Amino acid sequence: MGKMPATINRNYVFTRAYRSKTSFVSPYVITYVLRRKRGPLRIGITASKKIGCAVERNRARRVVKAAANELLRGCDGCFDIVFVCRRATAAQKSTALIPILKKHLSQAGVLS
Repeated sequence: MGKMPATINRNYVFTRAYRSKTSFVSPYVITYVLRRKRGPLRIGITASKKIGCAVERNRARRVVKAAANELLRGCDGCFDIVFVCRRATAAQKSTALIPILKKHLSQAGVLS
């Protein structure tokens, strides 16, 4: 097994990813991808208060994180990837999100 991707924890990195022109939308998650010149693969996951209470937001983030780590474990590349959870995310299991995230990341060129 490969190592887990690094996490994004600075607001300006999230903002830079939002401003990138590369985004993919599904009913469960929005994916923003920003290609960088160097550095490790980093992921960030956000969930707004529109999703619900803290328990629901944390569940949505946990589900997306499990699916993303399954796909990106050991993946090389210089990308910042931001996943934005939507209302329906918390009701899903991570195994149901894997094909959606795989489609988004393949279209972005992160996965070959």
